[in-house]
Amino acid sequence: MKKISVILVYLISFIYMECLYKIFIYDSIFRLSIINMLLFLIPFSLLLGILTKLIKDSKWNKVVFIVIMSVIAVWFSAQYVVKDYFDFYISLSTFEVADQVGDFFDKCVIETLKRLPVIILFFLPLILSVILNKYINFKQNNWKKNIALLCIVLFSYAFYILGLNVGKNNSISSYALYYNINDVSLNMENFGIINTFIIDTKRAVLGFEDKIIMNNGLNDNSQNAENNNGEVVAPIVYEYNNLDIDFESLIANESNKTIKQLHEYFNSDTGTLKNEYTGIFEGKNLILFMAESYNEIAVNKELTPTLYKLVNSGFVFENFYTPTIYSTIGGEFQELTGLYAQSTSILSKFRSGKISFPQGVANKFKEIEYNTYAYHNNAYSFQDRNKYLKSMGFDNYKGCYNGLEKLINCKEWPQSDVAMINATVDDYINDDNFMVFYASVSGHSSYGFSSNAASKRNKEEYMKAGLSYSERPAAYIAAQMELDKALESLIKKLDEAGKLEDTVIALVGDHYPYELTIDEINEVSTYKKDSVVTVNKSNFILWNSEMDTIKVSKVGSQLDVIPTIYNTFGINYDSRLFIGKDILSTEGGLAMFGNRSWVTDKGTYFAASGKFVPVDGVDVSEDYVKNINQIVNNKITMSKLIIEKNYYEKVLN
Repeated sequence: MKKISVILVYLISFIYMECLYKIFIYDSIFRLSIINMLLFLIPFSLLLGILTKLIKDSKWNKVVFIVIMSVIAVWFSAQYVVKDYFDFYISLSTFEVADQVGDFFDKCVIETLKRLPVIILFFLPLILSVILNKYINFKQNNWKKNIALLCIVLFSYAFYILGLNVGKNNSISSYALYYNINDVSLNMENFGIINTFIIDTKRAVLGFEDKIIMNNGLNDNSQNAENNNGEVVAPIVYEYNNLDIDFESLIANESNKTIKQLHEYFNSDTGTLKNEYTGIFEGKNLILFMAESYNEIAVNKELTPTLYKLVNSGFVFENFYTPTIYSTIGGEFQELTGLYAQSTSILSKFRSGKISFPQGVANKFKEIEYNTYAYHNNAYSFQDRNKYLKSMGFDNYKGCYNGLEKLINCKEWPQSDVAMINATVDDYINDDNFMVFYASVSGHSSYGFSSNAASKRNKEEYMKAGLSYSERPAAYIAAQMELDKALESLIKKLDEAGKLEDTVIALVGDHYPYELTIDEINEVSTYKKDSVVTVNKSNFILWNSEMDTIKVSKVGSQLDVIPTIYNTFGINYDSRLFIGKDILSTEGGLAMFGNRSWVTDKGTYFAASGKFVPVDGVDVSEDYVKNINQIVNNKITMSKLIIEKNYYEKVLN
């Protein structure tokens, strides 16, 4: 009987694993470009086939084969577990923030064991190959055959490279991803797991810079020239929220090519206009929350009445998103910096505390003589929060194990938001002016009435509502009830101290509750959410007890939080230097997601499929999607370069 070529075994195994991954992550293989996958896997399998049979002894060739197949099966399994649970992909730079996984090691083991049946499926080609190894040809090739195979490898790889040129003028095409854009999410969806690893490794070793294309007239103003009521506004009504920065001089005197490009980019941006809400909160206090796993599905008139009140009064942002990128650290980075969490490498630099943020939220409030405070009811040093909060200007930061453990129970999981509020409010409530940042934790996974202290504490009250949700969504809501009670307590204490009317409460989530499946989320949601865009739709609370309700239909995201706060507090800042923008300004809205999908006031673009869905009744120009794609690419690249080059130190200090 003729034996099967090891090359064919590799090719079939890799195609199987790539398709299996997409089926279990996306319920469809059509989120993967089949042609891109095949054009790459053919030369890759040929090359591995040559390497596997270099040794004269067939037994050692079998060992090489088993090692290669084992490594690849482990890599697919790891990608599956991390994407399915944490909702991001592993890249080489991910290991720079690996402590986020390490700190929840026990939970990661449990989540891996839950997914063991699928993991076994990834190892199935290896298992079958070991069992049936006598039918696989491991005999060493002669040098003539190896040369012939290498020629085929080169030819087929050249064919793959030529294939990338199809649709090369599209701003997010395979060509653009391979040559111009570094985006692991889109690479996974477009090229597959194996090819993305090769691309990622090559860029890690040789370096890679995303291509910058200057605005050329494309800026936020080009997206929308209407206000929230659909009325056309005059080109200049208000001044721009900009500082007096001489970019022309900076450009003329800069020798570094990348820094010069940054100067040119921001010089070409007009910034955002002041508006009727500029300074509406001037002189008031601010309490800003990053709420763990908070999402709009947590809002229930009966069970979370305080959240319900805050969401439906004050500023009501009807099209707000919290893009889930690299879990908590990504969400907090986006909220505090107004920059896009482009990669774990920039998050690692951010975490170091060595990046300059003159426009950091505590720094700006200290400029106007506010006392600033920050609190977190989990370990104070988790993700180096103690370092990066200091770079934002927070000198008074307290968490578990640097002082808060004396005031609350830091040993339960998750710790209580109510306890944190009650233990800390007296620190600042008697100050003339204060700005406070809370990073909450009560809404954290896992969600179960036996495994989650916050869920367990609120179980009886939740049960009285008579809702029929399955346990995990039910436990999620019960956990968010702890946040609700914390806000209730805070408002009560502010009122008793006579500070409520002079205080603004702002709140945004770090990410949606990604431990819940999309089906579990849709159990609770009032409309059917998709797993790419609308799963991230949420709330931005910006509330003061004395203000009228103001509804805002414009699209916004975490990136827009700080610029919006600065505008409403009348703080002097440069809007050009934030990638996010003031949501209340007349310029068009934009929310960007982990795979470069996006939403604007005119529609939604799904990057994996290249499909644009316009808002009902809205027509867009032929180049609209291409233009917004370029704006998105530029914003993401600028976010990366600002951190990598410590740009604010150079332009503001």
